[in-house]
Order: sequence, then structure tokens, then C-alpha cells
Amino acid sequence: MKQKWPKLSYADEKATYETLQMYTQILGKIKLATLAWANHSWNITLHVTAFGLTTQPMPYKDFDFQIDIDLVEHELRITTSRGRSKHFALYNLAVADFYAQIFEFLYELNIDLNIMTIPSEVANPIPFETDRIHATYHPIHASSMHNALLNIQSVFMTFRKDFTGKASPIHFFWGGFDLAMAFFSGRKAPKHPGKVPGLPNWVLQDAFSHELMDFGFWTGTETVPDASFYCYIYPEPPAFQTGKIMPKQAYYNKDIGQFILPYSAVQQSENPEEMVLDFLRSCYQLGAGAAKWDNDLYELEKEFKYIN
Repeated sequence: MKQKWPKLSYADEKATYETLQMYTQILGKIKLATLAWANHSWNITLHVTAFGLTTQPMPYKDFDFQIDIDLVEHELRITTSRGRSKHFALYNLAVADFYAQIFEFLYELNIDLNIMTIPSEVANPIPFETDRIHATYHPIHASSMHNALLNIQSVFMTFRKDFTGKASPIHFFWGGFDLAMAFFSGRKAPKHPGKVPGLPNWVLQDAFSHELMDFGFWTGTETVPDASFYCYIYPEPPAFQTGKIMPKQAYYNKDIGQFILPYSAVQQSENPEEMVLDFLRSCYQLGAGAAKWDNDLYELEKEFKYIN
């Protein structure tokens, strides 16, 4: 039996999401402090696991360590390749306390690091060490988000397997707090203008150096205050936003330049997996056609035709 898709409510769960985003940003910045830069910043993302989110192994001197946010047991764990570990509970823990505790335990594990403590990609950022505004962690909300991410990751894997071009891993971006993957046409793109709060222009220009189509999911934003799936293409051809996609609940949001499918429509459908695949495949067909991508990059079934 397929895992049931949980209900998500940005209005009700926003406080937990915002706190978790700050937790994940601290983990991401620790990765940034330990790893050499890789194109598209793919090396510093987090990854969804059966129990939550992980940094994966990070090198430090002559050993490795890993940090996990466990959304099942609701704790933070640090483990090392030397067999040592530390953990603490997440229940309603202010970001400032989370930050202090994680660096105290890292120091006890003989890991001495410094990170930039200003959050990225958020408006009006509060330094981690002084942030007592974000201090809400409801286990039920965290568990629901985790279960949704597991379902979504599985569908993304199904969609990704038929793309033969360069594609990113499926990973969790702690800046935007979204699960995402990108497909590339193989052609270079115009220089990206940048201008995202808390993110250097060169990072965006690196990420958008080549034509891409990005697919993802977020728990909600101030602009789109609902958990949603999204798709955008860069650079965007004129025919993209006026095209037709499936399912009927999907729409183009001109404010952000993306197609949006509300998670609530998926959660309430008889076949959530197929609805998400319809959205991803129809967005790809529309975008690839409008941008004149190579037809051989993705093999849609012949009877699987969306665009009239």
C-alpha cells in the first residue's frame, strides 16, 4: 500500500516551517564551511532520508562527521567516523539555542568551525545567535512535512529516470527551503541578473549558467501561501506562460514566473502520484517545446500528449 499523503497547512504550520528553515540553514552553512565549492552549489544541499534530513558525510581533518535532523524522533544528531555522537531534542527550541548547542557539541567532538550567521534568501534576516523569534517546533507538523517529502521524492525519482540529459540530484535547498531538481538542455544561458536577498549574484549566475528547467516543492511562502509544486524555465520563452498544462488545478503565477500546482489538490486526489507526474511531464513538454530543446532528451509515451 502506498503511503498516505498527509495534509499540510501553511497557515497553521508556518511557525514550525520557519524555525526548521533556520535549523537547516545552520546545517547548510556548516557544509559550506567544510566542503570545496561545486558548480550549482549541489554539494552543500541537504538530502531527505527515511528519518528526516541529512548533511551526508563532511570531512574534517583526519575524520568525517555527519549531522541529521531527525523528524521521526525529533532530535538533532551529530555522528563521527570515530564512533562518537551527540544529540539533543528539538521541541520548541529557539534558533539561538539550537545554534549554541550544535556548536558546543561540535567543539566537544573536536570540530572547530566558523560560519556566517546571517540567514540566506530571507527578508529581514536575524543572526542565528540572537534569533529567539523562531522557536516553534510542533512534532506533528514536522512529521507531516517529512512524510510529504518522502512521497514527493519518490515521484520526482520516477519523473527524473526518463531524462537522458544532464540533471541535478534531487535535493533539499536550505536557502529556499524546497525540494528540487533541475534538467538542462546543454546550451549556455544569458547571464542571470541575480538580485535575490541574502544571496550573492555570482551564486545565481553560476546556478543559471546553462539553460534549465527546475521542478520542485515548497511548504509555502509569503507570495504563494500554500504548500505547492512549481516549475520554471530559464531563460523563459514567451510561449511558456501562455501554454496549457495538466492538471486543471495548476496555473501560471506571473508574480514569480512559475507554474504552480497546489499540494492540497494533490493530497485530496484519488491518485496523488499520477497528478504530480501529470504536472511535471506537462510542464516539461511545454517548456521543452517552447524553448526548442532536443526532442531526444526526454521520452514521453506517444499517447501521452498534453499540448493542443
